[in-house]
Amino acid sequence: MAVIADPESAQGFRLVGLEAYAAQSPEEAKALLEKLVGQGGYALVAVDQGLLPEPEKAVERLMRGKDLPVLLSMAGLKEAFQNPDVEGYMRELVRRTIGFDIKL
Repeated sequence: MAVIADPESAQGFRLVGLEAYAAQSPEEAKALLEKLVGQGGYALVAVDQGLLPEPEKAVERLMRGKDLPVLLSMAGLKEAFQNPDVEGYMRELVRRTIGFDIKL
């Protein structure tokens, strides 16, 4: 698994043991994604949606005929904390991801 995120988030992913790449711009994120898809070796590549909202479209040509890696667009921390209703944002994110709301 690899992660492409902003520098601060990428560092956090590295701290938990994931292979993470930092990108400052959508262009840099796209270049990194093209490199990772091209070299192979990953089953899953997660991309911060703040950098690249539709990673599948960004590398559509490179993915033709390939099943892997699975490309996952994930919400970044910046989007979560810029939202005035952080709890509501996270609730909606969980609901969209797993299909229902969880209340703890």
